[in-house]
Amino acid sequence: MDGYKVAVVGGGLAGLCAAQALHASGIDVVVIEARDRLGGRILTTDEEGAPSDDGFDLGPSWFWPNMQPAMASLVEDLSLQSFAQNSTGDIVFERMSREQPQRYSPTMENQQSMRIAGGTGAAVRALAGKLPGDRILLRTKVTAITLSETGVELTVQTDGGGSATLPASYVVAALPPRLLEATVSFAPPQDPAIAARWRSTPTWMAPHAKFFAVYDRPFWRADGLAGTAQSMVGPMVEIHDATTSSGKAALFGFLGVGAEQRASLGEDLLKQACVKQLGRFFGPEALSPRATLLKDWAADPLTATAADATGGDHPAPGSPDWVSVQWNDRLILAGSETSDTEPGYLAGAVEAANRAAARILSHLKKP
Repeated sequence: MDGYKVAVVGGGLAGLCAAQALHASGIDVVVIEARDRLGGRILTTDEEGAPSDDGFDLGPSWFWPNMQPAMASLVEDLSLQSFAQNSTGDIVFERMSREQPQRYSPTMENQQSMRIAGGTGAAVRALAGKLPGDRILLRTKVTAITLSETGVELTVQTDGGGSATLPASYVVAALPPRLLEATVSFAPPQDPAIAARWRSTPTWMAPHAKFFAVYDRPFWRADGLAGTAQSMVGPMVEIHDATTSSGKAALFGFLGVGAEQRASLGEDLLKQACVKQLGRFFGPEALSPRATLLKDWAADPLTATAADATGGDHPAPGSPDWVSVQWNDRLILAGSETSDTEPGYLAGAVEAANRAAARILSHLKKP
């Protein structure tokens, strides 16, 4: 075959946004995804952990329309419905283990967090639906990218163990820079300073884990609680109401236990400790969830590297120079971490994708 005009590496929100924008402009584009699903760090599941079109977001969930117009525009363009994160009621704060958790009435209003009806996965499905099915390659891992006389050549491995070479004119690398540096080799190699920048850029969500407890009803609301809590004791340091727009009741929390300790304790002990903590905060009914979920992103090899086991810093905006000079005309990074305005957020993925698509379209217009 003659090859693709653009190969998008990574089928998360950034990759799908870039691919959809290029496809809508008549550009032949292929999305190459190592997982057996699209979405990347976006993962919406039912209470059993299976992908769902009306479930719980084990990855990112919130966006803020007033501060993140790119994400708000995407939700509108895809005709998705959104709803406000529940914040009505008192919050709970736990300062130390020898003190009872205390409840407080919020004294100030923050920017309203919004969620997508059906889960953030609804955006993934909507974007994928705009692309030809034969231009989405799942279970296909890019291991090397080489400059050629006419563009680039991507070496890929399939889940069956086979390998192939895919030619393309341009590559959009829509995955975290740190993961890109750890899993893909380049010929010619990236400059040492560029490779070091990739390695030092934190991958958002990679060090973290989220726990969900699913219930028959959101009983905390009847007690005048918002479902929001903060703890200096743990194992969860921050807890929120995760009830879906369709009324499936749940609470979720971010674990403050480090990745290595989580691996040592194991999933069962962590779940038990999290449920016990919810009981301290929200009463006896919280001790009997109908189901629990735990997603440890640090244990996901297609999200995290060894460098993500510690830390947890949020990526920060920086220089726009993400690739070596010799790669400037062929390779564009578009992971959320490379966003000029919202690195690490859903909005950052949209912004970075739009920037990448615009650059390629600009290249194609040149004589």
